[in-house]
Amino acid sequence: MDRREGTEERKKRQGIFASIFPREHDFERMLADQAERTLEGVQTLANWLETEPLQDPTILEEIEDDVDRLRHEMEDKLITSFSTPFDRQDIYSLSRQMDYILNYAKETASEAYAFGVEPDTPIREMAAALLRGTGCVVRGVRVMNHNNAELEEQIREARVALHTLEQVYIMAMADLLHSDDAMAALRKREIYHHLRDGGRALRNTVDILHRTVVGIA
Repeated sequence: MDRREGTEERKKRQGIFASIFPREHDFERMLADQAERTLEGVQTLANWLETEPLQDPTILEEIEDDVDRLRHEMEDKLITSFSTPFDRQDIYSLSRQMDYILNYAKETASEAYAFGVEPDTPIREMAAALLRGTGCVVRGVRVMNHNNAELEEQIREARVALHTLEQVYIMAMADLLHSDDAMAALRKREIYHHLRDGGRALRNTVDILHRTVVGIA
C-alpha cells in the first residue's frame, strides 16, 4: 500500500470512528487560536525591543494571561472529551510547549526592563528568529491533519529559524565572555538565555508537530 492509499484508508477509518464517536470539541481550532495569540506575544516582544527608551512590558503579561485562559479551557475539555483528532498527550504537550515560548518571551522583556539591559543586535536577531519560527508553528497548526506537505514545509522553515537563533546565541555568548564589564555581561547573559530557552520550547513544539505528521501519514 503506497502513502496515498494509506492516507485514504486512514481517512475512511477516521470517518467511521467519528460517525460512532463524534468529537465534542474542535481541538484543532483551539490550538490554532493559542498559536496565533502566542505569535502575537512574540511579535510584541520583537516590536518592544525596537522602542527607545524601553517601557514596562505589561502588555506581554496581559497576552500571557489570555493564553493561559485559552490553554486551561482546552485542558478542561481535553480531560472530559472522548474523541480527539490525534493523540491527546500530543495535544496537551503542543499546547504546553507553545505556552513556554510565550513565557520566555515575557521573561525576556520583563528582565531586560528590570535589569536595565539595552537590546543589542544579537538580542534583536534572536527575537526575530524566534518570531519567524513561531510564525511557522501558526501556519503548521492551521493545516495539521489536513495538508501534510505544507506542514512538513513549515517544520523545515521553523528548523532553519531555530538554527539561526542557536548560531546567534553561540556567537553572542563568545563575545560576551570577553567583556570587561562582568556585571553588565551577567545581566545580558540572562536575556540571551531566556531567548535561547524560548528557542528550545519552539524546537519541542516543532518536534511534536513533526510527530503528528509521522503518526497520521
